[in-house]
Amino acid sequence: MTIGSKYLLTEGSPVKLGATVDKNGINFAIYSASAEHIELCFFDDNECEIRLAMPGKTGNIWHGYLSLDSCKLAKPGLRYGYRAFGPFNPARGERFNSQKLLLDPYSLKIDSTPKNHTSHYGGNAKPNHYNSAPYMAKSIVSAPLNYQFKAPKPNHPWHKTVIYEAHAKGLTKMHPDIPEAIRGSYAGLVHPVMLEHYQSLGISAIELLPIAHHSDEPRLQSIGLSNYWGYNSIAHSALEPSYASGFQGMSPEEEFCYAVDKLHESGIEVILDVVYNHTAELDADGPTFSFRGLDNQNAYWLLDNGDYDNMTGCGNATNLQHEGMLNYVLHSLRHWILEYGVDGFRFDLATLLGRTPAFDKNARLLVAMINDPVISKVKLISEPWDVGLGGYQVGQFPDPFADWNDKYRDTIRQFWLYHPITLGDFAQAFAGSRQLFASRESPFASINFITAHDGFTLEDCVAYNNKHNFANGEENRDGTNNNFSNNHGAEGITNDDTILANRAITKQSLLFTLLLSQGTPMILAGDEIHNSQSGNNNAYCLDNETSWLDWSSSTSSLSAWIKKLITIRHQIPALTENQWWQDGKNQVNWLNADATSLSLDEWQSTTYPILQIKLSEKWLLIFNRSHQAQNLILPKGKWQFVISSDELFNMSSFNMQTVTIERGVYLFKQ
Repeated sequence: MTIGSKYLLTEGSPVKLGATVDKNGINFAIYSASAEHIELCFFDDNECEIRLAMPGKTGNIWHGYLSLDSCKLAKPGLRYGYRAFGPFNPARGERFNSQKLLLDPYSLKIDSTPKNHTSHYGGNAKPNHYNSAPYMAKSIVSAPLNYQFKAPKPNHPWHKTVIYEAHAKGLTKMHPDIPEAIRGSYAGLVHPVMLEHYQSLGISAIELLPIAHHSDEPRLQSIGLSNYWGYNSIAHSALEPSYASGFQGMSPEEEFCYAVDKLHESGIEVILDVVYNHTAELDADGPTFSFRGLDNQNAYWLLDNGDYDNMTGCGNATNLQHEGMLNYVLHSLRHWILEYGVDGFRFDLATLLGRTPAFDKNARLLVAMINDPVISKVKLISEPWDVGLGGYQVGQFPDPFADWNDKYRDTIRQFWLYHPITLGDFAQAFAGSRQLFASRESPFASINFITAHDGFTLEDCVAYNNKHNFANGEENRDGTNNNFSNNHGAEGITNDDTILANRAITKQSLLFTLLLSQGTPMILAGDEIHNSQSGNNNAYCLDNETSWLDWSSSTSSLSAWIKKLITIRHQIPALTENQWWQDGKNQVNWLNADATSLSLDEWQSTTYPILQIKLSEKWLLIFNRSHQAQNLILPKGKWQFVISSDELFNMSSFNMQTVTIERGVYLFKQ
């Protein structure tokens, strides 16, 4: 280690945070509103640490410039970090510990993922004086990427958007038709067989689980597991390198850009799941990686005793209204848009974006995002809840956000999986959940889904009554117990033909309902190929065959059937017009089995079996949720059968007024 060495750090500039390269050297700038002193620490080829005091301070930004004339290492590839000095008084939220090497929050690349080590812990009652540098990941100075994208962005409007949620690794890790060298990688996402698959589905956007550099929680490391989903970010603007394959000699960053470009070329948008609500520093007993050592009392929401207000359930909650954190998030989002060409974001536990600490849809960060000339041009999707007081905010985010609608998920599952639900509740969900989104301009603000990464897959919804999460190391305590699933007579795998046939009808009925509901549909990757997680509804920590998609059943894929429904969706005006359905405008008619308006008793019934929905005058959807065949009267007109969840139903055209249908969904057109 060298302190006050021959290397000269001049004042530099506060204008751009992070490490900025020019032809003469590197400008370093870092934010801390409460540090008393900050040192830049960089490392030579022999792992010798050079520590230089940051000479400039403008407001709350510390800055310095390392010239090539002063140091031949001052170029892209330099590994560095910071040490911050100040009081250690956790009761006041002060956790400075200069023995901890800190990542630059604005890192665009880091050299490794830190493994659990005693030195990472800053101390709670008293400071830990173990130097963490030998065991800590380092930030890497990066030159601008400047990738030359060839394809234009698809820019699909919301009414043409169908989202496909997938894990960048798990989607292709076990695909037999993809070369082994690129399975589970960014390049694997755009292998021709995958591009063909997306086209066969008819999706317009792929939503990737987090691909920012993340670490594994110490508890998971101790039992041989990992944070497979990636919701434990350590550097929000740095790409996760483990999903790169080195395809055609590309760097991880180039490989991801290549994937984005290929997806755009195929007309598919790229939406990233991002995690700004908490960090990998966890609770008061967690590691010190970055913000905790730089500006703890401003970076996180704290209780009066200095402990963390754990509104995320992940140990800490970031204070995104504070100037430093707000600008940090805006910078990170712009980076993903401008450098990587992404088309939108899904914000994990997004209520934190608007906490002041109560939720306010006019909170500084939300207003800044909406008014930002770059961020406002992409799709913004919230997961509109957290575990704090007042955390459930479905429908309450400001336009142009769209919100994940878990009420839709639960209602549609209850309807088809034999749980009590009224026809009225089902109809409200089918119509875009206006009761939740009353203040929103468009029905497409509701992201409708049946399944997502957390919870049962579609296959498991129809095959398991209970969760089976023992592999997660928590004795099956983790994961929700409110699955609204139904195994149709046998728990898990079965060879019973009747059970399998009933499961198939239910799966298709669920997808049918999803794809023809008002709102924006989202499909979970693998549901189209009957992917199962063996009843595990919280496989966040399983980087193995449980979570990786099983393509062995792809020969019986529902892809063509799903694409047909998506094609039909785009043909029905009531599902593509950017307006809520209104009575008297010929958008929707709700009818009972006699083709007359439903009575109040029928609307409130949890057992009445039939609902007929006429859309845009020319389309008729019939839902039969019962076990038995039902006779019903059709609305007046000459109806032609289009498609059904019942493969045995094949009546092409008829003029009679009555029809008998089995359990499922049926679509007709006149």
